[in-house]
Amino acid sequence: MIGFGEPAPLTCSRAGCGDTASWRIEWRNPRIHSADRVKVWLACGEHVEYLREFLEARDFPVRVVPAADGESAADGEPAADGESAADGVPAADGEAAPAADGEADGPERAHA
Repeated sequence: MIGFGEPAPLTCSRAGCGDTASWRIEWRNPRIHSADRVKVWLACGEHVEYLREFLEARDFPVRVVPAADGESAADGEPAADGESAADGVPAADGEAAPAADGEADGPERAHA
């Protein structure tokens, strides 16, 4: 039921990872996003560098901050996207994080 129990923890956006995220990776694709549009992926400690490097390799502006920070690089406000990348499932930003095989089309998160 809505409003009962504990809120779900933030989950890492890396394909197949169900760990709690401790990092926010804020980014945008300047070819399709205006400067005020900030996308967010979430990452656990194990995958933060992998996801950051994946985005930087494509020359996307990237900012990594602690997940608890909640401040967006665009305007100092919490990011509005509030989604997480997951194989076709709306998540921390609606964009898909890289799959385990390095494909750019998104993570293939296992669903229970």
